[in-house]
Amino acid sequence: MTKKPVIYSKPALIAKLKEISAMGFIPNARRGNAGGIGNTLEDLLGIKENNLPIPNAAEWELKAQRLNLTSLTMLFHIEPSPRAIRFVPQVLLPKYSWAHQEDGKKYPRGEMSYRQTIHGNSRSDRGFKVVIDRKERKILISFEAGSVDIRHKKWIEAVKKRVGLDELNPQPYWGFDDLEHKAGTKLLNAFYVQAEVRIARKKEHYHYTKVMMLQKFSFEGFLKALEEGKILVDFDARTGHNHGTKFRMRQDCLPTLYEKQTIIL
Repeated sequence: MTKKPVIYSKPALIAKLKEISAMGFIPNARRGNAGGIGNTLEDLLGIKENNLPIPNAAEWELKAQRLNLTSLTMLFHIEPSPRAIRFVPQVLLPKYSWAHQEDGKKYPRGEMSYRQTIHGNSRSDRGFKVVIDRKERKILISFEAGSVDIRHKKWIEAVKKRVGLDELNPQPYWGFDDLEHKAGTKLLNAFYVQAEVRIARKKEHYHYTKVMMLQKFSFEGFLKALEEGKILVDFDARTGHNHGTKFRMRQDCLPTLYEKQTIIL
């Protein structure tokens, strides 16, 4: 007999999450610890992965995360404009790259790298920064040779020979409308659940201690998080492969990306 899927109203889901929190530490329900925090919560709720069975479910999702997480969370991939130029492989790699650390080892001799994680709060040690132009409604990548750290003296000399030391021309960018649409489709209304983690007998155990209901994505909140360095742009390319341009988020940032935050626990 097929088990009938669980259907929750929002009040019923809130009550169930409070009940789960009251259970204290719960062992990881899956093999291996990767993804265990979300999978264990889904099992406790009796729901399928990434399927939150409440009214208007297409607009809601369940996000589970460990407390005190220091790593960045990937939000989405999106390459910069102008689209007529494949900016990372055609401009950044040939003109602004440096020798890959695995050059001549894991990768062929001459392998170059362009890996930068940047934001709008300050420039990177290689002079790159995110700049938000509200008048033109663009998020731009900027380069300033005068901000390059002395450690990269040889690299900046190479850049000068290749392309000069002026601002990027053209500058890669994302239009507000494109980025708001992309972010809005990824950052749905969410029940955001955080858990304390401890390990016993090599197995993770989770205590789901914090729950927030996050509603209505705020693009202005997204822009502000970029300016404050809470959301970062991550370039990850080498001569042989562009791994894609990603927007990543610091752990404490998620609630600020919504207009309404309701603390449940």
